Amino acid sequence: MVTTRGTEDIEGIGSGVGRTALMVAAARAIEATRPDSLVRDGFARHFVRAARASGEWPVHWHDVPGGAANPLWGRLGRYFGLRTRVLDDFLLGAVRAGAGQVVLLGAGLDSRAFRLAWPAGCPVFELDRPDVLAFKRQVLDELGATATAARTTVAVDLCEDWAGPLRDAGFDPDVPTAWLAEGLLLYLPAVAERRLVSTVDRLAAPGSCLAFEVKLGVEHPGGPIYRSAKDQIGVDLTALFDAEPRPDSAGALRARGWETSVRTPFDFAAEHDADLVPEHQDALASNRWTFAGKPVRR
Repeated sequence: MVTTRGTEDIEGIGSGVGRTALMVAAARAIEATRPDSLVRDGFARHFVRAARASGEWPVHWHDVPGGAANPLWGRLGRYFGLRTRVLDDFLLGAVRAGAGQVVLLGAGLDSRAFRLAWPAGCPVFELDRPDVLAFKRQVLDELGATATAARTTVAVDLCEDWAGPLRDAGFDPDVPTAWLAEGLLLYLPAVAERRLVSTVDRLAAPGSCLAFEVKLGVEHPGGPIYRSAKDQIGVDLTALFDAEPRPDSAGALRARGWETSVRTPFDFAAEHDADLVPEHQDALASNRWTFAGKPVRR
């Protein structure tokens, strides 16, 4: 078990968006222990227990008050489990189809570089804030974790220039790439989202693909999930979401020649028998997952 010794010296992981990274890790830990689990992440619980901010949160399905009826750890947690599974499949499918490298934008406390069966030597670049990556490194080092990919971390602010640091870290813009922005764009200012999409387009070789998550709007803060997050773990999610009108990033990619498909989480819930259907004042109803590919011109 990882202790909390030293991890709280890293400013930021227990507050703001850093706290949401811990929330998602707790959800993945709980998902791994469900009898109908969609994804197994053996590292997630260690991240949760290593931070004082989340040390008392549940990390096992049996410890979730109310089980599936709990709006936070039951419903939103299941959403995160489904999202993880779908995007795991997306990345592995892209690599098997010819993508030669992977870039995780806003990698957070995800452990894909350690838990997925990557082809030997597959480069995986993880981009996130320095405090998140430092906390992650401490926990993984204490566990003695060994990456299953050729993992490189790049400490950046994704609202600023990150293309230069990524290239300096060994990213090759001539190689088809699988890009992922999971749980990221809804926290960025609109101008930063537009810049990020434009940068991905500029760096992506033909044959690259991209998946990202957006919200079409921000729901009423009194909805069950938002109220539960605030009551149970002290996270006001709606205060963290950027309130500006959101860009049409899927449309921007299409205008640049990408092929796109926009899906709802409920589409995938039906495919994976995940027991997620729309509800009243639903925090998930405006979520969309976009999958885009940059064609190879012949």
